[in-house]
Amino acid sequence: MRLAFMGTPDFAVTVLTALADAGHEVVCVYSQPPRPAGRGKVLRPSPVQAAAEARGFALATPESFRDPAVLTKFAALNLDAAVVVAFGQILPQAALDVPRLGCLNLHASLLPRWRGAAPIQRAIMAGDAETGVCVMQMDAGLDTGPVLARKAMPIRPEDTAGTLHDRLAKIGAALMVETLAMGTFATTLQPKTGITYAAKIDKAEARIDWSRSAVELSAHIRGLSPFPGAWCEIAGERVKLLMAQPEDGEGAPGEVLDDALLVACGSGALRLITLQRAGKGPMDAETFLRGFAVPRGARLG
Repeated sequence: MRLAFMGTPDFAVTVLTALADAGHEVVCVYSQPPRPAGRGKVLRPSPVQAAAEARGFALATPESFRDPAVLTKFAALNLDAAVVVAFGQILPQAALDVPRLGCLNLHASLLPRWRGAAPIQRAIMAGDAETGVCVMQMDAGLDTGPVLARKAMPIRPEDTAGTLHDRLAKIGAALMVETLAMGTFATTLQPKTGITYAAKIDKAEARIDWSRSAVELSAHIRGLSPFPGAWCEIAGERVKLLMAQPEDGEGAPGEVLDDALLVACGSGALRLITLQRAGKGPMDAETFLRGFAVPRGARLG
């Protein structure tokens, strides 16, 4: 098919690569404009822009699809379809109506659960047993369009947002290629029940509240790993917690129960497995304790 592709993060790169490898004609790639990043605030292209440039695709980075000039150029592409994956812009109805077969969105949840910006993180943080991907015909709402295809997969006890992201990107790319190969699409309206919203992760959510249960905190930590990373204070220093698992244990919330980082929670205890100090890489608990003593009876903030 003659396609435009719209996406911004690494998740979308996997899909773009699969479409190109499947032989589709990607006539233009759209991505968010480069943004300032790092201490020097140097403009940094998105992962999709970098991938598009590496493969020699025509590239556009408009600030908004509500710009008439952007819409005019989009309409002139004579598209069969547009594939949208975590683009980061709301497309007006005028843009959705341009391609012959419409705009198809790959969303990383089993819609209508976890519509919105952070479906992978929210699914883990909520303790969901499974998630998946959906190919959706876009409409003017927020992830409300009819579904063309879906594929479910379990969330493993050891999954982080990072590992789940990679698996979903892989199966999502394959599902989009399979869907486009059909040529014509049968759609299913989303149920009106079971709707939840995956709000963008707020930095304030990252601080650990030790009064919560160990099971909840384990899911919270994994859902925010590797980025932005849940954190707590240990001896006054902010430390990221990247992996932890619930165990039996009892004590005041935040109390260290042994010499190997078992920490009491509101219910049960949490064994800290992977931690990260500021300016250092992730390390296992044993390595962390060699350079940072945390004795039994200490209290984590």
